[in-house]
Amino acid sequence: MALRFPVVPMKAAMGNLPPESHDHEWAYEIKWDGFRTLVFVTDGQVRLQSSNSIDVTAKYPEVAAFAGAVNAGSAILDGELVVLDPTGRPSFELMQRHETQVAFYAFDVLQIDGTDTVALPYEARRALLQQLVEPGPNWLVPAHQVGDGAALLAATAERGLEGVMAKRLGSPYQPGKRTPNWRKVKNRVRTELVICGFNAGTGNRSSTFGALLVGMPQPDGSLAFAGGVGTGFTQARLESLLAMLRERIVPECPFAKVPPRSQTGDATWVRPDLRAVVEITEFTNDGLVRHASFIDLL
Repeated sequence: MALRFPVVPMKAAMGNLPPESHDHEWAYEIKWDGFRTLVFVTDGQVRLQSSNSIDVTAKYPEVAAFAGAVNAGSAILDGELVVLDPTGRPSFELMQRHETQVAFYAFDVLQIDGTDTVALPYEARRALLQQLVEPGPNWLVPAHQVGDGAALLAATAERGLEGVMAKRLGSPYQPGKRTPNWRKVKNRVRTELVICGFNAGTGNRSSTFGALLVGMPQPDGSLAFAGGVGTGFTQARLESLLAMLRERIVPECPFAKVPPRSQTGDATWVRPDLRAVVEITEFTNDGLVRHASFIDLL
């Protein structure tokens, strides 16, 4: 296996933890919530490339000195640009705003001094990575562990982190491919939200709806817009929900503040007397659900 340029990062499949009987065959890393980034180091210079192959070097000057921390003349590394909030947790919202400096968390190495490392097993690449990078103010190689994935996942949930990455021992790095050898295992929480409307569906949803528009009750009794829930529905559930929603259509928006059309589309508002259990990864700083999936009605 040899690298081809432009280099495209390897992708992970969504999944669950491996079975306990195979736990020892996997390594586990904390899943950092930021921007996936490839870093190219050549003759003391650093180039940052986003996951969709855009050069973002100029946007993050705080990583420019990273070349001095790499124990090689040239290297290609894979990792995540991360911003931590005041509690020490990675924040995607803060990353997007980039009001504070980012840090590059390196978790793989693809090439060292012109020699490709992608065909090496995961554990060999990690060993090389530890030797390659000296920790600094805006970069590090985060810890990983072999086995005991359930304990690490539980620890990330306790700290309010997104989840873990499970990576199969012995597996190569496959640029540009989405493979079950890497699994994203996310912590998800359930919350209760009020159904306040729905928007039009497209494609195979054209006869039902695209997403439920949900609200979070406020201390004063009003409802704040909390975003849309567009997954988790069977066809039968879509149809039964639509029938219930049509009986509740009202002309006025139930939210205390009408959300922008860019977030609701062609919304149809409903009487807010239905509550839904929704599974999410988190609420954003703006109070919107992230990666929301419908579970059931209350």
